[in-house]
Amino acid sequence: MIAVETFTGRDALADVAAEAVAQCLSAPEARLLVAAGGSTPGPVYDRLARMDLAWERLNVTLTDERWVDPTSNESNEALIRARLLTGEAARAGFLPLKRSGVIPADDAAAADAALREVLPAAVVLLGMGEDGHIASLFPGAPELAVGLDLAAAPLAIAVAEAGLEPFVARISLTLRALTDTALVIVLISGEGKRQVVQRIAADPAYAPPVAAVLRQSRTPVRILWAA
Repeated sequence: MIAVETFTGRDALADVAAEAVAQCLSAPEARLLVAAGGSTPGPVYDRLARMDLAWERLNVTLTDERWVDPTSNESNEALIRARLLTGEAARAGFLPLKRSGVIPADDAAAADAALREVLPAAVVLLGMGEDGHIASLFPGAPELAVGLDLAAAPLAIAVAEAGLEPFVARISLTLRALTDTALVIVLISGEGKRQVVQRIAADPAYAPPVAAVLRQSRTPVRILWAA
């Protein structure tokens, strides 16, 4: 059974998500937060940034990144620096996915090596698109099979072209990396995304990328939804 925790508004969702993330990060062994881009997690980061956690022993990285300049408005790193790595949380380290590689594959290889030093994560905060994509693992993409293979070697891969705007190359963590954690929290909002989850629960043949997270038994998953 796939359970969805439902909230009356996005503020309530952000409150619960921030507390859940903070609880994971408070564990003595916690070292890494894997954070999602997008609009829904922003209020969660605002709340976390004000929390008195042991940020100095924590690192933050991303579920995925667009291969753009880190100061670009399209950069997930820019979002994290503006909304999370401020206030109390400014003491945390940051592990970028976009680095100085000549091509995205160079940066994916560097991210892979860095992840091997810091995983498992204390918690992974994951978003989802209305097409059921997670991180930058898009339906029908040539990289999807490797990205969703729990037995595959890579922890991070280059994605040649996104399945939605902006249509730029990306770097994405794989399912193996995304589930190497104590908890995955999937944040969704809007009726369309809830219907995706409901269809996954009802139809075993329906398998958008997010289904691989919801159907795996490697790590627990909480799905938080608000309209």
